[in-house]
Amino acid sequence: MSRAVIWVLILSGVFLFIIGIALGNEAMWVIGLLMMGGGFYLGLRPGGILRKEEVLDRWSILIENGQGKAEDIFRDTEGFIKESKAPALKMERRAMAPGLIRGLWGTRRDFLEVTDQENLRMRPYQIYVNARDYGDNLDVSWHLTFRPTLGQAILSLIPFVSVIPKALSDLDLFDQMDLTAYVTNAHHCLLKAVE
Repeated sequence: MSRAVIWVLILSGVFLFIIGIALGNEAMWVIGLLMMGGGFYLGLRPGGILRKEEVLDRWSILIENGQGKAEDIFRDTEGFIKESKAPALKMERRAMAPGLIRGLWGTRRDFLEVTDQENLRMRPYQIYVNARDYGDNLDVSWHLTFRPTLGQAILSLIPFVSVIPKALSDLDLFDQMDLTAYVTNAHHCLLKAVE
């Protein structure tokens, strides 16, 4: 959805909210509130935000004179991951922002999100692959993040329930091995794409 549409939705909602309160029209201010909420959700939803505190590990390289090859990196990395036949990996292209306000103003970058769908305890760990022009060069990177969904975050608040790990140290040996294999596989596939 375009930024203009989101801004129109939010501003129209603010207008209806203010007018509805001034006129004492309950239906109008409720519709305004719903429009504002919808606009903020579409523009600022958590899935589109990549915060620095969520990043557990990272890798990057700057390729001299690689400008214009970002799409090749995305396509090849995804292809190599599929060829690796790693079990139950989900890949999705997403535009991400570093925070709510910058996301609302349109500061976003394209990422290939890689998630392990087989092991429930691995789902909060996602890898974000990015490739972008940087002058005449190509900046390529990946970031391993810990981003539980709202449901997973709520489950983690229940005492004595460890369905969702809160930290790497909460993973048992097998889960740590799965995470290492998942991250290493994605890393090697990205290296092949860079070559």
